[in-house]
Amino acid sequence: MTDQPLSPLTHFDARGQTHMVDVSAKASTHRVALAEGRISMAPATLALIQSGNAKKGDVLGVARIAGIQGAKKTSELIPLCHPVALTRVTVEFEVDAASHSVLCRASAECTGPTGVEMEALSAASVALLTIYDMCKAVDRGMIIGGLRLMEKRGGKSGLFVAASIPIDPAL
Repeated sequence: MTDQPLSPLTHFDARGQTHMVDVSAKASTHRVALAEGRISMAPATLALIQSGNAKKGDVLGVARIAGIQGAKKTSELIPLCHPVALTRVTVEFEVDAASHSVLCRASAECTGPTGVEMEALSAASVALLTIYDMCKAVDRGMIIGGLRLMEKRGGKSGLFVAASIPIDPAL
């Protein structure tokens, strides 16, 4: 019996057992992934973040570093992810005062045989969770949502660009 998957779900072999995908025969190419998500909060919480006077410090600065660290630790958090030699990770924030929210955009890059979608998603997730952690003392009602892959380049499957559906600021 072969260990090749019977379905497009590559983390299952022909016997239905989970396994780490063998990427040894895949070509090393430059790979890039972009992800985004949003955290919504009370207006006073957003004002506190913008002022830089939160009790725990520079919320967005700490969240940026946490997001980068999250990308680097992805294979330790997601059981079947390959460790990836990241060449670049960025985490950026866009404050939307009208919706009392912060949009996080994260990117991850590498040259290798497997993509960096999970690393970009992890970076955005951890950055948003860090904002929540740093502000939960004043606002436990914050909502994190809209986490999604926006773009992926490189590898055999080529380019993926998400449909241009904006993230609902209410998320």
